[in-house]
Parts: sequence; C-alpha cells; structure tokens
Amino acid sequence: MTAWLLVAGGSALGGVARYACGLWALALFGGGFPWGTLIVNILGSFVIGLVAGLTTSADVRLFVMVGLCGGYTTFSAFSLETLALMQDGAWGKAGLYIALSLIACLAAVWLGYLGVAKTA
Repeated sequence: MTAWLLVAGGSALGGVARYACGLWALALFGGGFPWGTLIVNILGSFVIGLVAGLTTSADVRLFVMVGLCGGYTTFSAFSLETLALMQDGAWGKAGLYIALSLIACLAAVWLGYLGVAKTA
C-alpha cells in the first residue's frame, strides 16, 4: 500500500508542477510553440537522471521517478502537440520541436546522472 501512496502523491505534485510550468511558459513566451511541454520534459529528464544516479532507495525512486516525474513529464502531450504542428503544416516547427526535445532531454538526463556520478 505504501508504494501506491508514494506514486500517487508524487504524481499529484508532478501534475500540479506541470500545470504551473505550462502557465509560466505561456505567460513568458506566449503561444505558437509548446515551450511549456518542452521545458517540463527537459527538467523532468534532468530530475530522473539525477535521482537515478543519486539513490537506490526504492521508496525515493517510486515517489520521484515514477510518481513525480511521471506526473510532471508530458511525452504524450509532446506527441499530440507535434501532430498538431504537422497537421497545421508547420513542418519546420514540428521538426525543431522533435529535435530540441530529443537532444535537450537526453542531454538533461545525462547531465543529471553525470552530476551525481562525479560526486559519488
């Protein structure tokens, strides 16, 4: 039962944080490009890499990696937004979004993990 509560609590916090980040990005950058989702996915990738390298605690991993990051990151939203850009004929924006998401999120997870691996 504890595992379920850890995941549920982390997911709730992650979902609220995702919503707040989306509103912040919209206010800062405006619409037209899914900056909120991109930022969320980069930060979530960094956090999951950091925690993966930092802890072996099953409870912390459940809360942060499965719950918090699962509720925070938005790969399904990324996929839908990419499709919408393509359907609108914005192929350049769609390609840029795919490339930035892939490269930046992989770099973020690596940097998160590397930052811990060097200190351990």
